[in-house]
Amino acid sequence: MSEKTVKPVRRFGEAAYAVGIVLCALGVAISAKSGLGVSHVVAPAFILSSYLEPVAPVFTFGFAEYVVQGVLLLLLALFVKRITISYPLAFVTALIYGFTLDMWRLLLGADPAEELYLQIIYMIAGAFVTSFSIALMLRSYLPQQAYDFAVKEISTVKKYNMNKVKWIYDMSSLTVAVALMLALFGRFDLSLIGPGTLIIAAVNAPMIGLFGRFCDKYIDFSPLFPKFANKVFKVPLD
Repeated sequence: MSEKTVKPVRRFGEAAYAVGIVLCALGVAISAKSGLGVSHVVAPAFILSSYLEPVAPVFTFGFAEYVVQGVLLLLLALFVKRITISYPLAFVTALIYGFTLDMWRLLLGADPAEELYLQIIYMIAGAFVTSFSIALMLRSYLPQQAYDFAVKEISTVKKYNMNKVKWIYDMSSLTVAVALMLALFGRFDLSLIGPGTLIIAAVNAPMIGLFGRFCDKYIDFSPLFPKFANKVFKVPLD
C-alpha cells in the first residue's frame, strides 16, 4: 500500500492526550522495572517513593509524582509571576498520570527484574514507549505534565530559547535526584540512577522527534471539540 492511500487518523487532539498519559505511565513503570535506573525527569519522585513507601505505603511512585509536580508548578508560578487555567489543569494531568502509573506498577509488579537480559529488554521497551507517548502528548492542545509544561511556560513568558531551558531543566532535575539519593540513602544506587538513566537521557529527544515525524505523517491532531479548544485554550477554529 502506497503512502498516498493511507488515510490519517482524524481529530486526534484529545485522544492523543489520553493515550499519551496511559502510555507514558506504562513506559515509566517498565523503565522502573528494569532496575537500571529511571529517566532523570521522574528520578526525584522515584527516589522519594523508594525511600518513603516502605514506611508510608501511601507514598507510592504515583503519589510522589503528584507532590513533585505540584511543587514544580508552584515554583513555576512564582518564577514567571503568573497563573493561568493551564496550571491547575497541568496538575490534573499529573493526578491522572500518577494514578495510572500506580495501576501499571500494580499490574506489572514493582519489584525490578533480576536477569540481565530482562533488565535490558525493560530498559529499551520503557524508552520506546515513553518517547512515543511524549510525542503524542506534545501534539495535543491539552496541558502536558508539569515537567514539559514548565519548559514551555518559561520559554514563552521569559522569551528564552526552549532548547536551552530544556537542557537546564534536565540537568537541574538530575542534580536534585542525585542530591536526594545521597541524602536519603547515603550511597549511589544504580537501581535509582543508573545506566538506564543516562541512556534514556541520550536517546529520549531524538526518539521523540522520530516518533513525532511519524505521527505527523499519519495522524491529524486537530481537536475533536474545536469550540471547547478555542474557548478554553485559544486554539484557532478551522
